[in-house]
Amino acid sequence: MEISPRSAVAPCVVLLLLGVSFLCNAAESPPYTVVHQESDFEVRRYRESTWMSAPVRDISFQKATLNGFHRLFQFIQGANLNFSRVPMTFPVVTSIVPEAGPLHSSAYSVLFYLPPKFQADPPTPLPELDLKPQAWESRCVAIRKFSGFAKDDNIVQEAEKLASSLSRSPWANVTSSESSYAYSIAQYNSPFRVIGRVNEVWVDVEAPGSNGCEFSGVATY
Repeated sequence: MEISPRSAVAPCVVLLLLGVSFLCNAAESPPYTVVHQESDFEVRRYRESTWMSAPVRDISFQKATLNGFHRLFQFIQGANLNFSRVPMTFPVVTSIVPEAGPLHSSAYSVLFYLPPKFQADPPTPLPELDLKPQAWESRCVAIRKFSGFAKDDNIVQEAEKLASSLSRSPWANVTSSESSYAYSIAQYNSPFRVIGRVNEVWVDVEAPGSNGCEFSGVATY
């Protein structure tokens, strides 16, 4: 069950609060190691982690992201059975589920990385928020950065550019068959930041050869 905004101003309030949250210092992010790097993309190995997921059905990526984060923001502000306030983390990730529904409808999962304090034992969301924790196993993710705002009219093109880059690399034809998502969009900035925005396209991949992502990393974050 999805939560509808209580009024027309609710999304604006969420965006305002989201802007404040993203401006806070010392925000946590999921740790990773860069295992392959080229001029237009890199491959990261993310460690095991737990995220809170908001499923959304909508034609629009932008509307789905706003809907999902509205519910996640209520959760981190204390709308959980533990009454816990959860610090903001980054990025906010919107994952696209392929061929999800009839009449060209789409399904998304908006994901919030839980800080280390809550990784092992996440607060239980209020049932009406329709959120659930999602455990990630260690995984390889191909990443392409892009600037500006992530919108309905540019995310597909950015995903296609990443696919093109992978096709010319040792990582050609290695999209993970186990992934539930076609690709994901990671957003790192407040919606009020106009200059210097950072977004990323993520796609799960399987490493060429038999060693997976276990070879020496370029850098660890």
